[in-house]
Amino acid sequence: MGHLLEHIQTDIWTRFQRMRGHECYSVCADDAHGTPVMLKAQELGITPEQMIEQTRNEHHQDLTDFHVDYNNYYVTHSPENKELCELVYNRLDEAGYISKRIISQLYDPEKEMFLPDRFIKGDCPSCGAENQNGDNCDVCGATYNPTEVKNPRSVVSGATPILKDSEHYFFDLPKFEEMLKSWIRSGAIQNEMANKLEEWFEKGLQQWDISRDAPYFGFEIPNAPGKFFYVWVDAPVGYMASFKNFCNANGIDDTPFWAKNTDTEVYHFIGKDIAYFHCLFWPAMLDGAGFRKPTGVNIHGFVTVNGAKMSKSTGTFIKARTYLQHLNPEYLRYYFASKLNDSVADIDLNFEDFVLKVNSDLVGKVVNIASRCAGFITKRFDGKLANNIEAPELLAEFQNASETIASYIEARHYNKAIRDIMALADKANQYIDGQAPWVTVKDESKQALTHDVCSMGIHLFRILVIYLTPVIPKLSEQAQAFLNDKFTWDSAQEVKLGHPINKFKALLQRVEMDKVNAIIEDSRDSLGLPKIDEPKSDSKTNTKAKESNVLKDDGLTPLERDPIAETISFEDFAKIDLRVALISKAEHVEKADKLLRLELDLGGETKQVFAGIKSAYKPEDLVGKMTVVVANLAPRKMRFGMSEGMVLAAGPGGSDLFILEPHDGAQPGMKVK
Repeated sequence: MGHLLEHIQTDIWTRFQRMRGHECYSVCADDAHGTPVMLKAQELGITPEQMIEQTRNEHHQDLTDFHVDYNNYYVTHSPENKELCELVYNRLDEAGYISKRIISQLYDPEKEMFLPDRFIKGDCPSCGAENQNGDNCDVCGATYNPTEVKNPRSVVSGATPILKDSEHYFFDLPKFEEMLKSWIRSGAIQNEMANKLEEWFEKGLQQWDISRDAPYFGFEIPNAPGKFFYVWVDAPVGYMASFKNFCNANGIDDTPFWAKNTDTEVYHFIGKDIAYFHCLFWPAMLDGAGFRKPTGVNIHGFVTVNGAKMSKSTGTFIKARTYLQHLNPEYLRYYFASKLNDSVADIDLNFEDFVLKVNSDLVGKVVNIASRCAGFITKRFDGKLANNIEAPELLAEFQNASETIASYIEARHYNKAIRDIMALADKANQYIDGQAPWVTVKDESKQALTHDVCSMGIHLFRILVIYLTPVIPKLSEQAQAFLNDKFTWDSAQEVKLGHPINKFKALLQRVEMDKVNAIIEDSRDSLGLPKIDEPKSDSKTNTKAKESNVLKDDGLTPLERDPIAETISFEDFAKIDLRVALISKAEHVEKADKLLRLELDLGGETKQVFAGIKSAYKPEDLVGKMTVVVANLAPRKMRFGMSEGMVLAAGPGGSDLFILEPHDGAQPGMKVK
């Protein structure tokens, strides 16, 4: 899940660029080289090539299922990457930027191999913390040379490493110091990261060791038998290789994209943990080899879960595939977008906030607009939008927001874009509430007004989905099919008067907390952790699960047992459309323990609702009763059918449930205020 943040952030940005009409390509590649890959393949009893192909296919499938649309998803163990690595190295060597010298390294005498930094553990030389990595301390944040580690041990065999001499190849990074100082302050990276990188200049740049000794899985250095490129040499060159592979397959000349003094732009999206390689070594290598430097390196933070670092021990180490088995990928795309900006701050995936935000914003605001208006268009007005604009000022406000929202996405302030889009969605819903087409449709003299109002709602819905298309592309595809339309960014400036639309189908379902709980449980299960026995929150009623479904004789009042929720604004309450409804039919639902199927007459419109009241009511006792229903709740697809609302009831559950009944005189369709 943590890695998805980067891919989703990238995909939103590139989809936006394409919507704007720009020629934009996005490529990526699985890093395939290094000692860890070699050792893992040995452990699995397969070749490194077999393992990386399998891993690459799994990663690509996950990304595809999250609707991440790379032009090419490749692997760094490729002929193109080998060719380009050798080209870059030979140019650097010819320019005098490569040197050789003997160094002493930690060596595992049992495995007969030099140990990479990450395969050394020991005590931090700065603070003394035990069991720290070979190059940095998680406790005090210090970085150091592996030979400085106290009480070192090999992670591979557990043996105490020894020092052993070997000839290594070095890239002369200090020669690029002035160029790098200028580049990191050019706007290519965020100021907060530029400030961090300044610390390396203060310490003094060092020559960079770019070679590793056999055994090692990677590319052999030209004219240096037994010496291989360090993985962080060929990994960034893999960007060029992936793009070259794509260009060769599609008849595109990749030369202008990497040439100096070109008008093309190149951007990287990376995590803050690898900024050092991308913002110092990589631009220096490119510059020394005669290639252009990146236009920008966009650096993001990590993903935390419920305010804490992802943890295997708590089951919050969640894989993409586990999420996909339970929830729509666009929920996560939207949630990440609502939090992402151009900083390197961590993004917290708070599951309660996740459920509330998706249900409130996407289902309750955006999709709700179409679901409230489309039925009238198809049933009453031949499925065609009106030829009149009922609220031109409101429409203009939506259209005029285009450039501001675009500027936010361009600058990676996705959270600000989402904020503005949802503010517009609120205005659209307020407009529909104020016009109440479900009331005017009953007045024959107001049919034209009803047509205009519902058409206006569809126009506003269309613009909102255009702005959200880079974030939720599949929902946008469904909306385009419903609207008989094809979106570009400039489509927001068009108005489809008299345009035919198709019958509306539910575009998105509410997130249920039990789905989120299932993700956590499955993650825990995959990690061999015990199941959580604590009671889970019930998203349908927004109350805590009770120990019993009967009223307790515990001396507490209902209010004391279930305190009043946090204060909301009148505007929030006004979004809920409560209606009096007549229960015209009620029946049992086969294989459902708690549900009854109700048909509710709202005075000219009938809704089907599945209500969890079977333990308290017999179907025959409900027919003919009046009740109150949440009429504008987004339809929810259940395995028994579509539930189109929610009946209001009080009580803790079980036989102690009491549906609300209005006094005599109330009529179906009346609004509860």
